Amino acid sequence: MKYLSLIICLLGLVSCDGHHKEHHLGKFIVGHPWRKKIQIEKEYVAQIHAIQHIELRAYERGYLQQTYVDEGQKIEKDQKMFQLMPLLMEAEYEKAKAEYDVAKIEYKNTSNLAKRKVVSKNELALSKARLNKAKAELKLAQTHLDFTTIKAPFEGIMGRFHVRLGSLVEEGELLTSLSDNSTMWVYFNVSETDYLNFMGRKEDKRSLPVTLLLANGEVFDQKGAIDTIEADFNNETGNVAFRASFPNPQGLLRHGETGSVVLREEFDQSLVIPQKATFEVLDKKFVFVVDKDNVVHSREIEVTDDDVAHLFIVKSGLSEKDLVVMEGIKKIRHGSHIEKEIKESKAIEDGLDLPVR
Repeated sequence: MKYLSLIICLLGLVSCDGHHKEHHLGKFIVGHPWRKKIQIEKEYVAQIHAIQHIELRAYERGYLQQTYVDEGQKIEKDQKMFQLMPLLMEAEYEKAKAEYDVAKIEYKNTSNLAKRKVVSKNELALSKARLNKAKAELKLAQTHLDFTTIKAPFEGIMGRFHVRLGSLVEEGELLTSLSDNSTMWVYFNVSETDYLNFMGRKEDKRSLPVTLLLANGEVFDQKGAIDTIEADFNNETGNVAFRASFPNPQGLLRHGETGSVVLREEFDQSLVIPQKATFEVLDKKFVFVVDKDNVVHSREIEVTDDDVAHLFIVKSGLSEKDLVVMEGIKKIRHGSHIEKEIKESKAIEDGLDLPVR
């Protein structure tokens, strides 16, 4: 019994000594979370489209008789582009014109006879109807004849030719494409999380500046603006499409190009802490807060998912009055007693190698 008491006493001394060494771990750098102007950048793969991009197809069947433009050429609205050989349409037009002339003469004669009461009013009305019918058929023939001349519906840039001179063109056959590149629509997909964060901002979403990175890594010299968001999320990807508009005064951007959209937002008074001052447990973030007796306590915090170099933006769990262990958190645990060295936020930032804005 005496030996048992001695062993228990020795174990107690060892335990006390180990406890003392574990909870008095030396000096650690601590500091207060601080307010900082933060610029958030998000980059998304983008597809570039002309504000108007259409396929031009033949209205009528015929041989391609003349081409007035060239591939890649900028053309004006109503400028002639193609001429189909209108042999059949010309013949139909001449036939309709002759029938109209006959109907007009017949109506004139019938009208004179009706004035002398030689024919009835019903016969005059029938003659008038025949004239109107012939006039409508002439107008239809003229329309079909006009369709053999294909004109530009708007100002734009010609695409590739799909037919050549002398080719027999069927009705509805693709001739070329036409793009209005004065303004470009840039589409990019945004995750549900980014969408909710974006919609939760207090600023006007349509005034958010948008930058376009071209495929060669250069920044496009015009700023864009988000002008619409698609109605539905893609259930397979969990994304929703945004559309930004970019002026294209020099015509550098073309339909079908690719690039990347960069969204930038600035926040003047974000509460931040270094990323290295946090640790994770079951996907939750924690920090060590030091009390007035220099004992550390773990505390759960919530941060935004915004990508900021070396920093986290704190949503909840901390205030500017809290003292947080900034370095060496792997050496301590909840309840540890430490010596603290308080540093100002400027000194802490200088050690983080933050990017210069």
